[in-house]
This record gives sequence, C-alpha cells and structure tokens, in this order.
Amino acid sequence: MKMQWLVAAALAIAAGSAIARDASQDEHSIRHNETAICDAFESNDGDSLRNRLDEHFTLTDSKGTVTDRDHIVADVAKGDPTYLMFRNHGQKVQLHGDAAIVTGITTVQGHDKAGSTFAADYAYTDTWIYEDGRWMLAASHASFLRDRK
Repeated sequence: MKMQWLVAAALAIAAGSAIARDASQDEHSIRHNETAICDAFESNDGDSLRNRLDEHFTLTDSKGTVTDRDHIVADVAKGDPTYLMFRNHGQKVQLHGDAAIVTGITTVQGHDKAGSTFAADYAYTDTWIYEDGRWMLAASHASFLRDRK
C-alpha cells in the first residue's frame, strides 16, 4: 500500500511539472505583449490593444485619474492623442505564478487634437495575469518623471 502511494505521488508530481509553464517563456510573452501594446498606441490600433487588456483593466495615470479598458481603447482608436513614439524601456519582470509585475520607463512623444506637442518620460508599473492560456494586462499605473522637450 505504501509503495502504491509513493508511485501515485511521483506520478502526480511529474504530471504537475509537465504542465508547468516555463518562466523564461512567460517573461518573453509578457515583454512581447508590452511591445505590442506600445505599437498599438503608436498605430491607433484599438483592436490589438483590446486583445491584450483584461476586461477589467484599469489605468491610473500620472494625475491620479482612473480609466477603464473601453475608454483607453476608444481614445487609441480615434488617435486622441496621437503618439509619434510610445516606447517602454528598462523593464524588470517579476513573475509570481499566474501574475507578474513589470516596472520600467515609458517614453512618449506626440500631439493632441489641438496640435500641442508633448514629450515625456513616465515610470510605470504593470500588473499582468495569466488566464485562459495567455497573459493579459490587468492594471497599469504611470508616474510623471520629466518633460523631454
């Protein structure tokens, strides 16, 4: 009886490790999705953005305003504002099972509908969750660092 229990435990452990995700692949996937989100902001691609944001996504911007996924996607789709550059750099990815935290710097340049230009750096924190076989951005927070004009 004891031997059967040990065999069953060994099989359970082996099965669990067979379905475990690879941490380096998770990090690669998250970094890829972060780049795709930046590209969506630059190209006004609301659909690409929507596909990477959790349905309950929230953004807390540098002024403390909290915005949801639908609002962000609509603004991106109509190009308000227009981003000539939207790039993340200096990212650090921390994996925690089915969640991940990414910190880094976002550099943006662009203009609003009135033609006023902007260029700035923001420190950001993104919270990712792994659901239904893919990584989705659940929340983001940005803090203003400096103008780059």
